[in-house]
Amino acid sequence: MPVRHVLTSTALMPALVLAAAAIVAGCGPSSAAPQPTVTVTVPASSGGGSGSGGGLGSSTPAQSSGGEPGIVAVTTAGALVQIDSSTGSATKTLVPNGVVGDEVSVSPDGSTVYFTEEAGCHAEAESVSNSGGNLTAIAPGQFPAISPDGTKLAFTSEPVMNENCVPDPSKAGVAAQFKLVIRTLGSGSVQSLALPPQVQHGGLLPPISHLSWSADSSKLAVSTSAVADNEGWAVYLVDPATAQYYADTNSGVTSVPVTGSPDAQRSYIREGVFLADGNLFISRACCGGVPVRNTSRLLWEVSPTGALVHQVAIGFPDLDHVSLAADTSGQWLLYLAGHDLYVSHGGNRPSKLTSGLIAAAWG
Repeated sequence: MPVRHVLTSTALMPALVLAAAAIVAGCGPSSAAPQPTVTVTVPASSGGGSGSGGGLGSSTPAQSSGGEPGIVAVTTAGALVQIDSSTGSATKTLVPNGVVGDEVSVSPDGSTVYFTEEAGCHAEAESVSNSGGNLTAIAPGQFPAISPDGTKLAFTSEPVMNENCVPDPSKAGVAAQFKLVIRTLGSGSVQSLALPPQVQHGGLLPPISHLSWSADSSKLAVSTSAVADNEGWAVYLVDPATAQYYADTNSGVTSVPVTGSPDAQRSYIREGVFLADGNLFISRACCGGVPVRNTSRLLWEVSPTGALVHQVAIGFPDLDHVSLAADTSGQWLLYLAGHDLYVSHGGNRPSKLTSGLIAAAWG
C-alpha cells in the first residue's frame, strides 16, 4: 500500500514545544489510513524470550481462561481497567477517569497497579489495589514502573508536556526538573538522576517517555522522546548503582544503537523494554529528519548492543507503536499500534485483541 507522508513545519519552534508536539502526536493514529495486515518476517527463534526472570517473586500474574496473563490498561477516556486477555473485554474498572499513558505497571504479586493521574499541568504517580480500592498518591511524577522484585518504584519528575502545558526552557530551573526518580519502597529512600549538565545547558531537553526494569531489578531501560521533529529518540540502559545521570553514556549508562535496515543511520528506537533474558523488545521507526516521513515501523527483539535477534512484526508506518510490555516469562508480548492492542505469544505473529487504549501492561 502507498505510504502517507506526514509533513511538519516546526523547525523554528522552541525545543520543548517540539517535544510536547511529538508526545501529543504520538498519542493516536491517523484516522483515515487503511491498515495492512501485521506480518512476521523472521521465524520465531528457538528458545527465544525464555529465561529465569531472576529476582522475581514466586507469585505470578493472574491467568485468563486461555492461559494468557491478565492485562491492565488505560482507555482513551482515561479509565484504568482490567482486560480479559483471551477476549479483549474489560472486566473491571479500577479508576474511572483522569489516568494517562503510556505507562502502567503491576506489582509482581499482581496485587497493586501503578499509574499516572493528570489534572491540568500536574501529574501524580499513584497506585490502586487490583480490587479497585486503596487509591494512594505516591509523589508528583509520571511513568511509574515497579521493579520485578517489588522493592523499588521508578518514575519521572519532569514537567507535564501536552497541548496545554509547555514549560519555557529559557526559565531558570526548568532543565533541573527533568529527573529519573527511584524510590525504595521499604525505607522510602529516594535516588534522583538528572540530565547531564551539558544537556541542561544546551536547552534541548529530552523527556522520558517510558521506563522498564531488567528481570533482576538492577537496571532500567529509559526511553526518551524527540526534542525536535522526530529526531532525538533514544533508549538508555541505566545502572542506578553507578549512574550519575539518566542520559549520560559516560557513567553507568549505555545507549542502545540502531542497527539493520531500513536506513539504520536515520532510523530510531521509539521505545524499548527489557525481556526476561536480558534482551530488549523495541519499536523501531524510520526515518528521522525534516520533513517527517515515517515509512517503516518494526517490532524487534534485539540484544543490548542493538543486534537483531528476532523480528516480531511489521507495524503500520503511519501509526505510533508504544506501551510495549513483556510478561515475566518473556513469552507474551504486547504493544499499542495507535489505540489498538496487539498481543504476540512465543515470538509469533501478533493478533489484535481490542481497541480504544492509550496504555497497557501484563498483570
